[in-house]
Amino acid sequence: MKEQKNRLTNERDYKQDPNYVAPDKEKEKVIKRLGEMITDRYAVKLTHTMSTDDPEYWALDEVLTKEEAKFLLSFKKTRVNYDVEQLAQMNHMSVEETQKMIDHLIWIGVLEQNRENADKHLQYDVPVFVPGSAEFMMMQDPLTEQHPNLATFFNLMTQMPLEGVTPMVPMGGAGIGMHVLPVEKAIESCSESVSVEHLSHWLNKYDKYSVGQCTCRKQQAMRGEGSGEINGEFCVGVGDLAEYCVDRGTGRYITYDEAMEIFKRSERHGFVHQITNIDGEDKIVGICNCAPGVCNAIRTSQLYNTPNMSRSAYRAHVQKDKCVACGKCVEVCPVGAAKLGQKLCTKHGEMTYPTTKLPDETKWTADNWNPHYREDAKINCYETGTAPCKTACPAHLAVQGYVHMAGEGRYLDALKLIKQDNPFPAVCGAICNRRCEDECTRGTIDQPIAIDEIKKFIAAQELKEENRYIPICEKDDGGMWGPDYKMAVIGAGPAGLSCAYYLRTRGYDVTVFEKEQNLGGMLMNGIPSFRLEKDVIAAEIDVLKKMGVEFRTGVEVGKDTTIPELKAEGYKAFYLAIGCQGGRKAGVPGEDAEGVQTGVEFLRKENQGQGSRLSGDVVVVGGGNVAVDVARTAVRVTDGKVTMVCLEGALEMPAAPDEVAEAKGEGIEIRNGWGPKEVLTENGKVTGIVFKKCTRVKDETGRFNPQYDENETITISCSNVLMSIGQSVVLGDLLKGTKVETRRNGGIIADPVTYQTADPDIFTGGDVYSGPKFAIDAIAAGKMACESMHRHVHPGQSQTIARDLRKFIELNKEDIVIESYDNAKRQVPGKVKELEGTFHDERLPFTEEQVQAEAKRCLGCGATTVDLNRCIGCGLCTTRCEFDAIHLSRDLPDASKMYKAEDKFKAIAPYAAKREMKILFGKKKDA
Repeated sequence: MKEQKNRLTNERDYKQDPNYVAPDKEKEKVIKRLGEMITDRYAVKLTHTMSTDDPEYWALDEVLTKEEAKFLLSFKKTRVNYDVEQLAQMNHMSVEETQKMIDHLIWIGVLEQNRENADKHLQYDVPVFVPGSAEFMMMQDPLTEQHPNLATFFNLMTQMPLEGVTPMVPMGGAGIGMHVLPVEKAIESCSESVSVEHLSHWLNKYDKYSVGQCTCRKQQAMRGEGSGEINGEFCVGVGDLAEYCVDRGTGRYITYDEAMEIFKRSERHGFVHQITNIDGEDKIVGICNCAPGVCNAIRTSQLYNTPNMSRSAYRAHVQKDKCVACGKCVEVCPVGAAKLGQKLCTKHGEMTYPTTKLPDETKWTADNWNPHYREDAKINCYETGTAPCKTACPAHLAVQGYVHMAGEGRYLDALKLIKQDNPFPAVCGAICNRRCEDECTRGTIDQPIAIDEIKKFIAAQELKEENRYIPICEKDDGGMWGPDYKMAVIGAGPAGLSCAYYLRTRGYDVTVFEKEQNLGGMLMNGIPSFRLEKDVIAAEIDVLKKMGVEFRTGVEVGKDTTIPELKAEGYKAFYLAIGCQGGRKAGVPGEDAEGVQTGVEFLRKENQGQGSRLSGDVVVVGGGNVAVDVARTAVRVTDGKVTMVCLEGALEMPAAPDEVAEAKGEGIEIRNGWGPKEVLTENGKVTGIVFKKCTRVKDETGRFNPQYDENETITISCSNVLMSIGQSVVLGDLLKGTKVETRRNGGIIADPVTYQTADPDIFTGGDVYSGPKFAIDAIAAGKMACESMHRHVHPGQSQTIARDLRKFIELNKEDIVIESYDNAKRQVPGKVKELEGTFHDERLPFTEEQVQAEAKRCLGCGATTVDLNRCIGCGLCTTRCEFDAIHLSRDLPDASKMYKAEDKFKAIAPYAAKREMKILFGKKKDA
């Protein structure tokens, strides 16, 4: 910074430099005096110690001439009004010259206009830096393009003047900066509320409104510290400020209804309403819709751990008996006050949670600050943990929430809740591997909640076209991003479709490229219909079509078009989600014979209607879920016997136990503990397969490293061998012309948090990145990649700052006391006997009665807890709660007192004195 700001002042050393400009000592003196007049840093103001390194100096020096600085000094003080005639007389200028000077200084932003006089004529004042000229300068795009260091200036002016004073600021901010205005719906029924706490009060007070860009969003992007909250029209000016912004070209007039729509939309997107807090009880100049990750006011109070500076009179309280730990209030909390914890008591009593230390009775130093405030605001749960179901789910669905809604018959609400984290609940209801159930606390008593069956019932609503939920698709300030921000998704499997879904909800034009003619990837081509009916996949993909996602099938990227060609067409970011489409063989003699194929190849042919009946006995090599699918499909297309053979023991098989049971129920024999040694052939055709005894599957470190006894073998006669021992990546020429790097196995290398590859425009996820996993893992990855792509296409956005990493911790199930619970047994879905052995899913969804009975079995492990010392009372949490479990309470009425900037020390001084006495008394008490 010093290198950018300092002039060449040492004439002896630099006078020979052809670019050397001798410093204007008079201008330096004038600028220093002006900086001292405007700054809120009282140590500088009173001691006249401003230097050329101070931001007040170098910012003003950049944008003002000496004459303009002198003109501003004629005001003597900030926020004192003069009209043009008075200023002309004070500066010995003509009215025309004065008006020209005024107009230019208004354009810069260092002069403000208003009509606060009897005949409503224009008058002018020099505003403070913040809220004031620092942000007015940031509004002016041509100015910041010429002077990009103004972004750093604005940032510093929100922090430096407050560094020493923040611990002494009483409730309400004492006329400093901005003040949180609660969501009006959250306080409408509060009889104690006062008019200044209501957004509608301030709108009704004025007859002019304007909207303009957010200077905080702009500033942070310019500094490369954006957190994905992209600039746009967010800040509403009222009264004189509305006119000022329009006159200087930094805003446009809007109606009352348009302003209200901006506020409602901002609440949808999680932005905090704040009003200016330097004009006393009767006046504000604007209402901002602040993005928590970049808002200077919120950031400053969080940095110094002093929420008094901006908090409203309200705090959020959770009614734990109603809370279902859906976590949506946690996701939207701008300051990390809400976190997930547990509702169940421990063996030592009710779980208690820490609160943030405040400066009310404590000497406050830099050790008490929180430089990691943006990361802390995105911590989802306490270290002691929360509901195991939410923790175990890779997409961290609001399991308790949708189970509770289903129990109340709120099926469409439950569907909407699920789709916030998983756009394909019907698909997952059919094929999920149910990690949520594996960890369900109820399983420690008898059997886990049938979570997946409840989800399947809820998702069945989507199969009825009239009930399909189409989410709102818009960018943060409304509308869509348009063709300048086109996104390309390559691969229409669960990862790619999930990414496309969430990109579209954020307002992007999205095109999905799929080399097959049908959509769904391995969902469609790799999973048999008796497990996942094709109309289920089609119904959920139809939602994406209705949202406006474009699909191009039969297009193989790398062959029919290339990534460089798509870049030339205007696509700004790419998501590679082609999965693991190839199968693997065992590398044993004879496996190239007729009658040997991979399980993946076999399933693809059958799902695409290209398969043919198998003759004779079939041996399926492998023990995972895919191997079970292969074996169960083979049963349906052969008159021979089907045998599964795998390395693992019966209890170690990776396939789900219920799927193994279904395979056995269809007559499939399972042989455990054997690995393939040789395929026997005659005349190039399979006649059998030899297996060797597997003595160990993994080594001491848990790494897959099978060991065999070569002397102990078995031979199984068969005509067909289906190798289902793994899947492989088939890239083709997909990466041609890119910088993307791959692993030895063909998988794409990317950052584990952002999924960004070595080619910055290209992201990846799902099986092609992680190796074969489950649909829910791919869905979770798609949503995370959406966030990365969104940040990437907008300059100045960090991939990591204030990013929600979606990390959850499971509560300690060994340290809980379950006092009472519904003792009903786990419900079991029915089956259609007529469909047994066909390619149709014989499993029936739960009945409504079963859903409601099963929902009552939930123990309700988790709940949100609010750190009241950290809560700023914005009320956004209440807009997310669908269970009436969190409300605002007017705990801090003094926080609604508003002071003029000139009177702030009338509020600060008494509070500071009381605080010092508390600190002193506390020390004596400790002694």
